[in-house]
Amino acid sequence: MAESEFRAIIRLGDKDIKGEVPMGHALTKPKGSSFMFANAICKVLNLDIKKKCGAYDLKEIEKIEDAIRNPSKYNIPTWLMNRRKDRETGEDKHLLSSDLDLTKQFDIRAMRKIKSYKGVRHAAGSKKVRGQSTKSTGRKGSVATRKKETK
Repeated sequence: MAESEFRAIIRLGDKDIKGEVPMGHALTKPKGSSFMFANAICKVLNLDIKKKCGAYDLKEIEKIEDAIRNPSKYNIPTWLMNRRKDRETGEDKHLLSSDLDLTKQFDIRAMRKIKSYKGVRHAAGSKKVRGQSTKSTGRKGSVATRKKETK
């Protein structure tokens, strides 16, 4: 492979990644893509995990991008996807970056609307949502303390 074909920056899942990063590590960079998911992509597409991501050509990058966006098309198990049994459609999805953030916001908004316990905690703001202990921790943002003035 000629040195001119090596690219300094590639784009995967709406994220710019330096070309010197190994492909196994580069696939974990987009938000919503985990280490296990990256390994599965490498295994399915027969990619070398240690090969630098800048060394891949455009066709291979497009195939990798398609595998990240549509993992079910490449027979990646559903338990690796980050949105299983979606509320509206009932299908298994894998969301990345801004889609993941937007869906999370919609879920929180729906919880607030139906006034579920989690929704009420989210609406209250700086309260714990998932049943954590609140007696001794989580005090930082709620009550401001003031030192006594010394004369």
